[in-house]
Amino acid sequence: MKLANRLSAIKPSPTLSLSAKAKALVAQGMDVVSFAAGEPDFDTPDFIKQAAIDALKQGFTKYTPTSGIPELREAICAKFERDNHLTFAPDQVLVSVGAKQAIYNTFQALLNEGDEVIIIAPYWVSYPDMVQLAGGKPVIVETREEDGFAPDPEAIRRALSPRTKALILNSPSNPSGAVFSRATLEGIAQAVRGHDCLVLSDDIYEKLLYQGEFLNIGNVAPDLLPRLVVINGMSKAFSMTGWRMGYVAGPKWLISGMQMIQDQSTSNAASFAQKAATAALKGPPDIFVPMVEEYRVRRDMVVDALNSMEGVRCRSPEGAFYVLPNVSGLFGRSYKGTPVTGSIQMSEILLNDFRIAAVPGAPFGAEGHIRLSFATSREQLRKGLERLREFTTSVR
Repeated sequence: MKLANRLSAIKPSPTLSLSAKAKALVAQGMDVVSFAAGEPDFDTPDFIKQAAIDALKQGFTKYTPTSGIPELREAICAKFERDNHLTFAPDQVLVSVGAKQAIYNTFQALLNEGDEVIIIAPYWVSYPDMVQLAGGKPVIVETREEDGFAPDPEAIRRALSPRTKALILNSPSNPSGAVFSRATLEGIAQAVRGHDCLVLSDDIYEKLLYQGEFLNIGNVAPDLLPRLVVINGMSKAFSMTGWRMGYVAGPKWLISGMQMIQDQSTSNAASFAQKAATAALKGPPDIFVPMVEEYRVRRDMVVDALNSMEGVRCRSPEGAFYVLPNVSGLFGRSYKGTPVTGSIQMSEILLNDFRIAAVPGAPFGAEGHIRLSFATSREQLRKGLERLREFTTSVR
């Protein structure tokens, strides 16, 4: 008996596997500094926790509609109108078990065998695998570090084909922290006009912004709204990763298909967590400010330190809580008599010999880089950066 053929091209998540290995070393008593996890180190706000506690006390523990409770879907629509100036009706919204499931459901409902999805590199590691699991073909559009990892609209135009079903935008980006400007989004909109494809905007990091303004492509190209799919959730902005609360808004025909997928997989997201998500979306608008300001300080500290290291250069991200330093200047040099050949090998050295968990860039479509999360304390950041400096000075 063998596993299904569809799994043959799927690779384990490097972020999850590296985090697991780092945690295993910690459990053995090792002092490991983890730059791997993609989750805020802040606690979920108390008023959100209280909403879940109240729901539990009131016995709100039963099944809900697969699409989510009406008050949550209405709160999501109000959030889109208030924060993003986008108008969706409640029947255009589906609440899911995290934003990750929302993206997965999108591809399962949309793609037929051989359909193409354009993905901008560097990209979140799960995008290509989710496309392949749905029978689709990832089409990668490269970007340049010197352009701030912003995609060239002409490169997107060249990647479009009669088989293109969707284009994924992720701004602020995981792993680069890049934020796409109005001009970039206008160029992308112009490129996809005339092509019958959806634009999937993964906005999960929208509140973690350090400079510029957050724009959804629907803000600069309202004519694309009929084929715009917006993914978001509670994990990053509200520090609710373990609550598994995500949502998607888009064309009614697609949302109906996605609900069919979810009907036969998870059904509804946890009932009491939906109450908490409703409270979060209706909560104070300035709740994000302290977290963003702390991340801004950490970002600057990390970028300055990295740019002072031999063989390393790092652009300052405009959003999210990651840096993507270019470490290719260390490749070809020798560490303990062995050449450093790539980001995967380098990440293994950092974890095994320097007790730093840093994610290799290769699985993100960014070979020559490593991804470091600064969603950890300043003390841990300083300790980890000093260990990284020790590594850079040990290669010859």
